[in-house]
Amino acid sequence: MLTESLLQSASQLAPQVIALRRAIHAEPELGLHCPMTMAKVREALADLPLEWQSGPSTTGAVATLKGGKAGEGSPRVLLRGDMDALPMDEKTDLDFASTIPGRMHACGHDTHTAMLAGAARLLAAKREELAGTVDFMFQPGEEGHHGARFMLEDGLIDPLPDAAFALHIMPNAQFGVLAGRAGPLMAAADQFTITVRGKGGHASMPHDCADPIPAAAAIIGAIQAMVTRRFNAASAVVITVARIAAGTTFNVVPDDAVLQGTIRTLSAEHREKVHALLRETAAQTALGFGVEAECEIVPGFPVTVCDERAVRLGAKVAREIAGAQGWRDLPAPIMGAEDFSYILEKVPGAMFFLGVAPDGNNWSQCCAIHSPRMHVDEGALPRGVAMLAGCALEFIENGFADSSGQ
Repeated sequence: MLTESLLQSASQLAPQVIALRRAIHAEPELGLHCPMTMAKVREALADLPLEWQSGPSTTGAVATLKGGKAGEGSPRVLLRGDMDALPMDEKTDLDFASTIPGRMHACGHDTHTAMLAGAARLLAAKREELAGTVDFMFQPGEEGHHGARFMLEDGLIDPLPDAAFALHIMPNAQFGVLAGRAGPLMAAADQFTITVRGKGGHASMPHDCADPIPAAAAIIGAIQAMVTRRFNAASAVVITVARIAAGTTFNVVPDDAVLQGTIRTLSAEHREKVHALLRETAAQTALGFGVEAECEIVPGFPVTVCDERAVRLGAKVAREIAGAQGWRDLPAPIMGAEDFSYILEKVPGAMFFLGVAPDGNNWSQCCAIHSPRMHVDEGALPRGVAMLAGCALEFIENGFADSSGQ
């Protein structure tokens, strides 16, 4: 098998992978435009036989490696790494901590990019024996900016690959263990804003007003009842009101109150149903208080659905790389969201998680992603490099045909 020596080869690349990760971590960038990050990647891979494409909407790029044995109709596989950071201050003691206030790689995208670059180098070394093509998708704008969708719309994933794979690190998961599941892996994520409109006035005379605040409070309770009474208890539906804004001082009834939050669902059917019910619940509840409510919903990422065959392939590769204990089947989806979902809507594939808690620590007590104190045990990164490269090699060699995972 081509994957037998992958971990050893990836381990030899560890100094380069770690150096790139640290350079990216020190200069985090936000949103769809990450030019410094992209420049670091291009420089790190400048000596490789890659064909690069970029588009007008983002600073992302796709690097293509054509195998020496690739011909017409040969397999094409995509590997993806995201590049953007979060708008938050870092509170670690790292020597390579963020040098830019208000920005931090707290979701591990620095590691994803570095591992993808490592996989590109590892696979480039095997180029002459490759009977297929690999696209390396370096994508900005994952943190709510729809970077994958923009890159698709820009034509950078054309032709579509036959399979697609991605990795996401988990700093509060066991060191070096790879995990995944078939079907819904992560939720659809939408944002909502409910504006309750009343009539303001003096707080000592609320009977002369149409107070939006009691209505807003009632809407919050009605939303929770809606979830528990209109959906099967076994259905994963989460609606969280995360922000309430109303009023300016203690003795004035305001004209308006605003509720904002997030909707998480695991199917297109439930997503559509929640949208309709949320609007209905807000409007009907407000009427009982003599006010009006309008609900605006901003669609976010769709459900991340992993192809069963791709998950079996990933489990097979993980066990070849790391042994029987190197793979874990996730028992349930995670209600976070991921814009790799846009790729998986069009291409069969899967996303996997890699545990990067410090080796030997109580991993369940480690800081999770999006924590300002998040740490990564970089010793796990070669396993991620090998996993990405291994998925590409396995698919090019066997497709989904030999992925029993046994």
